[in-house]
Amino acid sequence: MDRRTFLNGSIAAAALSSVHTASSTEEQSTKENAKEKTVTIQRRIPVRHEVDVFVAGGGPAGVAASVAAARLGLRVFMAERQNCFGGMGTAALVPVFQNFGDGVNLLVGGAGYDVLKRLQEAGGTGPTSSVTIRAEVLKRVYDQIVREAGVQFTFETQLIDLETESDRINLAILAAKSGVFAVKAKYFIDCTGDGDLCAWAGAPYEQGDKDGNVMAGTLCSVWADIDWDAARKFGMGKQESLLPTAFKDHVFTKEDRHLPGMYRVGNELGGGNIGHTFGVDGTDERSVTEALVWGRQLLTEYERYYKEYLKGYEKMELVTTGSALGVRETRRIMGEYVLNLNDFKERAVFDDEIGRYSYPVDIHASRSGDQAYQEYKVDFDTLRYKKGESYGVPYRTLIPKKLSNVWVAGRCVSTDRYMQSSIRVMPGCYLTGQAAGTAAALAVKKKTDTRGVSVSELQSLLKKAGMYLPNC
Repeated sequence: MDRRTFLNGSIAAAALSSVHTASSTEEQSTKENAKEKTVTIQRRIPVRHEVDVFVAGGGPAGVAASVAAARLGLRVFMAERQNCFGGMGTAALVPVFQNFGDGVNLLVGGAGYDVLKRLQEAGGTGPTSSVTIRAEVLKRVYDQIVREAGVQFTFETQLIDLETESDRINLAILAAKSGVFAVKAKYFIDCTGDGDLCAWAGAPYEQGDKDGNVMAGTLCSVWADIDWDAARKFGMGKQESLLPTAFKDHVFTKEDRHLPGMYRVGNELGGGNIGHTFGVDGTDERSVTEALVWGRQLLTEYERYYKEYLKGYEKMELVTTGSALGVRETRRIMGEYVLNLNDFKERAVFDDEIGRYSYPVDIHASRSGDQAYQEYKVDFDTLRYKKGESYGVPYRTLIPKKLSNVWVAGRCVSTDRYMQSSIRVMPGCYLTGQAAGTAAALAVKKKTDTRGVSVSELQSLLKKAGMYLPNC
């Protein structure tokens, strides 16, 4: 798929030859859509920003990368397609961070831990947990930490194209309300969650299992008027265990045995991580559209279930659903090292560690039914750690193959499917984002590419920022 953009100024000639290397998936899609009409567009657009680092995406990874780089003196521009920072924890209303530590050690410091501390101080983690999320408070915390660091940014700004030359990206092409514009940068960090920037620039990637199936998504929600004392007395574990009874009564369209549950995020408020959108491809807006429509309808079934089969939820009322779908899995960008299941089992240590993490393997099923649920349970119940255990994350997982001035951070770093399901949660995204932003600062200072960054210097800076690196 050729993507060509015509630009103002001295870079116009280079832009004329900008061609993206299509992945095999894109090539197949092109063949399938060969009968679709096409047009060729030529236009001149402004280069609105020239910076050291462009960060695509303002979720947990993007915020950590941007803040880390800016705190070390870099000029950073970050583009976020939603109307707030935070991605899954804000726009998608995912109600809980998951763990920042291993039960003994704080693993994730840096900008991510700064966000958590500020959120706790602002009363934004709910009345009974230190890691649940009140999304509106989290939005303000993100705004504050990003602005204090001096990061340039705009919301409702979508990455739509790139200008590349050999193994380097020169320009990011963005679309916003004011029109299409370009950002010129020395280095680029892909924090899109889907690996858009890397994939469009020609980096290889994998998606899903051997048949292309991915974890189901969830349209998260917020509910009012929950009696949490009654819910606790009845038993929070019964949220999932009473599902088979409801199945017999034909409450649900699909028999989905997996219910992550309702989390207390306010005095009478609940954050619902309930229901799955099976078969959703987060890299295809048509698939996401269908999932959003289905997800909103599905919540009426869960409302009936909570009100009629559980205690404490009889008066619950839906306040809102996420403005973004909760997507767990899309592309995994293939890097210089692929973190894999054996690394999890071995509690792996690497010479180029940029952090350690300890969340379990958590592969939500790609289909409904009891068999799929039992397969999920086996992995989730067995592939987990005791207190104090963790696995290392090597710097090489942040370096996409075939690209020399790009890092990837967040849920789409270089892993197999097992490890993606562990590191995809928000603290894991902070971890890789912090490392990518810090590496960018060293690359700018040394005028080198991603592979020329001194790992020992990187590790030293990450330690100073509060990251857990006991083996180096």
